Amino acid sequence: MSAAALREVEVDYPRGRALGPFSLAIEPGEIVALVGPSGCGKSTAMRLLAGLEAPSRGSVERAAGRGETAVVFQAPTLAPWLSARGNAALPLELAGASRAEAAARADAALARVGLEGAEAARPAQLSGGMAMRVSLARALVTEPKLLLLDEPFAALDEITRRALADDVLKLWAETRPAIVFVTHSVEEAVYMAARVVVMTPGPGQTVGEVAVTGPLPRPAGFRTTEAFRATAEAVSHHLAAGMAGEAAA
Repeated sequence: MSAAALREVEVDYPRGRALGPFSLAIEPGEIVALVGPSGCGKSTAMRLLAGLEAPSRGSVERAAGRGETAVVFQAPTLAPWLSARGNAALPLELAGASRAEAAARADAALARVGLEGAEAARPAQLSGGMAMRVSLARALVTEPKLLLLDEPFAALDEITRRALADDVLKLWAETRPAIVFVTHSVEEAVYMAARVVVMTPGPGQTVGEVAVTGPLPRPAGFRTTEAFRATAEAVSHHLAAGMAGEAAA
């Protein structure tokens, strides 16, 4: 059984169609990256998977239980009046956990993302990378079966992006949630995912898929391997074909 799926979904807005028809099935524990040009509907697909939006047509399959799906957006979206602990504990408190239990589990989640000792810090006191780590801790605190990452590293510098990519893969290895990762970066997609789905310009459809070989988490030097470069080129080929309105060979 899939961890989540989109079946021939279409999403229409007053300005026109934003997505589809588009299908995507995510297996339990699988990491899938979505890449495509701006406006192709990647984030719309994520909102469907998160249950934040309903399709105009088609169907969505997802675990609907509280805490089984978690989302990390491009901006950390932290409550500025809460500490790192308070932000990470928020999903548990909303689910009815006691304040003591929520705080303890939040502290454990913060430690997992490398923020032990920063539990009392407010968002204004955190760097961009640290704020994103708090957002990750908040997403992981419920131990979700499906983790949706919508360009979470886009606003960060390259060194921080790479460090967080490795951190996410190490965290994935601990509990193996299914992950859908949206990015504009071909190399980031190939590094993070076992499968890259390439979308056409909006309304987004699938122009191609590329399997990524190699162990997850990635070993040191993975980006310099011939296999990595060849896979990135294959994804880029699909992207170019999609932009040209062709089916990639």
